[in-house]
Amino acid sequence: MLLSLPVLLFFKFKYFGHTFPCTLVTWFSPIAEDPDNETGMWIVEPDKDENGRRTQAVIHVDTILRGAHLIGVAGSRFIPRTLHHGDSLDAFKHYYVNKYADHHSHEIAF
Repeated sequence: MLLSLPVLLFFKFKYFGHTFPCTLVTWFSPIAEDPDNETGMWIVEPDKDENGRRTQAVIHVDTILRGAHLIGVAGSRFIPRTLHHGDSLDAFKHYYVNKYADHHSHEIAF
């Protein structure tokens, strides 16, 4: 299964002489078995733990296939003009995985 994981941090560490490039990610999962009927895009939401906090993990950079573009699902409401782009991954309940961002995304996020 292909997952969308917003990267919060890139870092590396050394352990017994080996360098490990890693990322801190937030886990996101699809909300349905199929893409959205209107847009053709998958809709994802952040996974949460038993306390309602977003689930995060450290993963190796080699496990990342490619970048993805997430678009907040605004529904029928307008997005406030005061919304800062740096807050966009915290401002929405659901996100579209934009398969139209480039031809690689279109091939992968069928």
